[in-house]
Amino acid sequence: MKKDIEVPIVKDVYVAIVHEWNKEFLSKDWNAYILNNRETPIEMALVVSKGYDGDRKTSTMRYAFGLVKAKEYEKIEMVTEDVLGLTNEFYVTYYADDKLYEKRFLFEKNSVSEKNLVQIPLLEQDGILAE
Repeated sequence: MKKDIEVPIVKDVYVAIVHEWNKEFLSKDWNAYILNNRETPIEMALVVSKGYDGDRKTSTMRYAFGLVKAKEYEKIEMVTEDVLGLTNEFYVTYYADDKLYEKRFLFEKNSVSEKNLVQIPLLEQDGILAE
């Protein structure tokens, strides 16, 4: 029975944290994004985020996106500097192709820093992709 259950593999959907200029506060902030690099949209995307390191942990935050168009992205949240010292987890669930997909994206503690920045093509900005 268990062997008959198909678990679809998440492909071309990512979570990235980007270091970008905030015009309102005139500072550089870290922001998390969900990226849909698929040829089709994803629907009813739910993102649950939290940070942890031993006894230290953040609140669990939940975000919903009705639709993330193909080759588009949506901002999830701003990530403050003090949270970057924790392991940050983003659990993403969405519908596509009449199937339910889910994946855990992880940023290890202290992995989000300027020295680890790479170009994120869909955003055309420097950032870090989750593992």
